[in-house]
Amino acid sequence: MDKGLTNAVDQFVERVGGAMRMAAAGTKMDLEVLDRNVPIEAYNLATAIMDADSRLSDDELWPLISTFSQFDMIPPTTTPAEIRSEGALKGRKEWLVEPSEMFELLAGVDRMRGTQLAQTYYDEAMKLAHMVGSLDRFPSDAELKAIVAYQRLLRENMPDAGATASATGGPAASAEAKAEAEELPEPLPKEPLEDVLAELDQLIGLDAVKEEVRLLSAMLRVQKMRADRELPVIDSTKHLVFSGNPGTGKTTVARLLARIYRSLDVVERGHLTEVDRSGLVAGYVGQTAVKVSEVFEKADGGVLLVDEAYSLIRGGEKDFGREAIDAIVKNVEDRRDSMVVILAGYPKEMAELVSANPGFSSRFPKTILFPDYDDEELVAIFELISGKGKYNLSPEAREACIQWFGKHQRGQGFGNGRLARNLFEAMVARHATRLVDVTDPTDDQLMLLTPEDLPPPPEAGHDSLVS
Repeated sequence: MDKGLTNAVDQFVERVGGAMRMAAAGTKMDLEVLDRNVPIEAYNLATAIMDADSRLSDDELWPLISTFSQFDMIPPTTTPAEIRSEGALKGRKEWLVEPSEMFELLAGVDRMRGTQLAQTYYDEAMKLAHMVGSLDRFPSDAELKAIVAYQRLLRENMPDAGATASATGGPAASAEAKAEAEELPEPLPKEPLEDVLAELDQLIGLDAVKEEVRLLSAMLRVQKMRADRELPVIDSTKHLVFSGNPGTGKTTVARLLARIYRSLDVVERGHLTEVDRSGLVAGYVGQTAVKVSEVFEKADGGVLLVDEAYSLIRGGEKDFGREAIDAIVKNVEDRRDSMVVILAGYPKEMAELVSANPGFSSRFPKTILFPDYDDEELVAIFELISGKGKYNLSPEAREACIQWFGKHQRGQGFGNGRLARNLFEAMVARHATRLVDVTDPTDDQLMLLTPEDLPPPPEAGHDSLVS
């Protein structure tokens, strides 16, 4: 029998037990009770994940029996059928609703002593949870969602929750910029998966997108565990369709996904290559296929983002967009184990593209929808941009911006983040004009944007930022 669960539990007991002993130092905590409670904690977590989908397969239960019988928690003669018939694990998933007392104790010690004992718990809990997910040949969505939700719950209750590397700059970003400048990019450094996911969480809005990416990450992590233990793995495609208006964060998320794939060894380099129709379609017969192959060669080992991909099916009889589609399908198949392709564009048009070629529908079965930002989110993006430029919004200007964004009609082509940047640039220009006659302005005057700096709201069918 595979020993993956046993090894994960043993490591949990050893490392979390060590953290608990450090927490107990100088207290009257009973160490014998502590030593008994750590395996129980592992059992609670493992069975809660198993109960998340109520499936309780033999592939899950035999390792459970084998592992926890060594702690005298399950009789070694128990069978999976008996566990199912007796409903022994029914309701166990409720254990995932809130942090356990053990985690809270470690987090409390961290706050008092400046230690990182809760981090040890978190790391081992995530290894164990994903190991449980890997017991079935193909983990259920319910189990993956349970793992992601518990992961988020622990992170939110960590003493230093939200403290992560900056999303811009730093070693990863500089390495990526260097990689993009080279014809054959060097592999990006493998970052801790949690650091990249934390950057994902810091993005404004996009809650549904974040959930999809976390589920995808959990699935890939579980499948990697199975492959590492030479267990059967479902051969599922990793290629994606990103559907949404401009400025909704598709490129940003694609770049984060490339780093996630690198962290999980899905790709060897982890760089993002961006291309549009002009980079794929040539003007003469036979050249398009060569052009597509050159792009795929550059993107090999990383992620290729094809922006406005739907434009490949537009054009007349002599257009070579269809040739590009056929070449993309061929290259996707030829390099299916070495790179990931993301097709991006408007929702309706992307649906038409995927249906235009049978090869697309089978190789790009999953679509992630990027919704438009609401007014509050657009102002948050505006404030992020203005903060980097050392400008501030007055409270009155902030409220006026919310109303200004609200007067824009959502729909195909809505600018989202680009609209926020355009508004910032327009307000900075008007602000400069307003201060041109001010003698020796103060720092506050130079930095503060007021309602006077806001351009007129858009009229029907007219964008006020264009005039």
